Amino acid sequence: MLILNKTARVFSKPSKRNIYEYLRSINFHPGKVFLHKLVLGIETSCDDTAAAVVDETGNVLGEAIHSQTEVHLKTGGIIPPVAQQLHRENIQRIVQEALSVSKVSPSELSAIATTIKPGLALSLGVGLSFSLQLVDKFKKPFIPIHHMEAHALTIRLTNKVEFPFLVLLISGGHCLLALVKGVSDFLLLGKSLDIAPGDMLDKVARRLSLINHPECSTMSGGKAIEHLAKQGNRLHFDFTPPMQRAKNCDFSFTGLQHIIDKTIMQKEKEEGIEKGQILSSAADIAAAVQHTTACHIAKRTHRAILFCKQRDLLSQSNAVLVVSGGVASNLYIRKALEIVTNATQCTLLCPPPRLCTDNGVMIAWNGIERLRAGLGILYDTEGIRYEPKCPLGVDITEEVEKAAIKVPRLKMKI
Repeated sequence: MLILNKTARVFSKPSKRNIYEYLRSINFHPGKVFLHKLVLGIETSCDDTAAAVVDETGNVLGEAIHSQTEVHLKTGGIIPPVAQQLHRENIQRIVQEALSVSKVSPSELSAIATTIKPGLALSLGVGLSFSLQLVDKFKKPFIPIHHMEAHALTIRLTNKVEFPFLVLLISGGHCLLALVKGVSDFLLLGKSLDIAPGDMLDKVARRLSLINHPECSTMSGGKAIEHLAKQGNRLHFDFTPPMQRAKNCDFSFTGLQHIIDKTIMQKEKEEGIEKGQILSSAADIAAAVQHTTACHIAKRTHRAILFCKQRDLLSQSNAVLVVSGGVASNLYIRKALEIVTNATQCTLLCPPPRLCTDNGVMIAWNGIERLRAGLGILYDTEGIRYEPKCPLGVDITEEVEKAAIKVPRLKMKI
């Protein structure tokens, strides 16, 4: 508890009285008349408190976000009770700010959409509890949102993308490949068997003590690796991409992380330095780690494209690969995926970086998509619960493995 109190300033839970006072304060009079559907989206699945109001034409009328990155950098990773408390402290302000900027009163909303799965249990609980109080007060429909579905559909807010399309979701908490056939209609082709790529990159950054590097001290682990890799030579270290012989679309990063940890330990002994000090070869290690990660992700994605085309699940000439999630903002990994899409006559699309990471806009937009499709709109929230672990769509990973598609070798000159 000492660490929690000292680094994250954990305070007591806001009282119900305070929340009710807040709810009364935002019951302001309707302003202009909106002809479109309007959805308030609320996101608290991990370490960002976010909210946004979006209309059915894709206009973002107002948004707000509170990032916890700085706090979690100091604690060396996300501590769930700390994340929960920071959500509690900020959710009222963030929702109020999004509504205020949008000039939309709660009474004008068509529905309230909130992430309820998957994610950190303590974080999800804050968003769900707050949302249900709004829903109850203003008598609005509630739309429970699957976090990964929201990431997958974000591209339809920014680009004219028709179903079906292939999506690769890569972040600090998730890694999966799925065919998006429609709203709430997914075929899961592959997933990480252990940790996510963003999680691995964060752990490598911590092991390299990059928070003590003058250029990387304020960056998340993944951003620090990408930044430092630009200064390094990936050929100085030879890390083999995982699962080379497995003819499926699954991912694995734990084994690679262990090999990297051993390499760092060996280099520390060679250089005679202790943990916390920066290796002279840190940039080279970062470059090699990033390249190996990019090659692994690219090969699994290549197989997914070939599988979908073989089964006529994607267009032979107009197939689209959408890449989203926090790691999608890594330009090196994106270039590796461009090599794959160029070789397979696919179009690669990514939401803008601010919509790749967790945000309220994607939750609100998913709410709009579900309103249009008439799917998952609740008028009675009795019994609604958050789900920390939840699959996406219909799992056909075994079918993919049985197809045993051989992937042609591509030169990853990035």
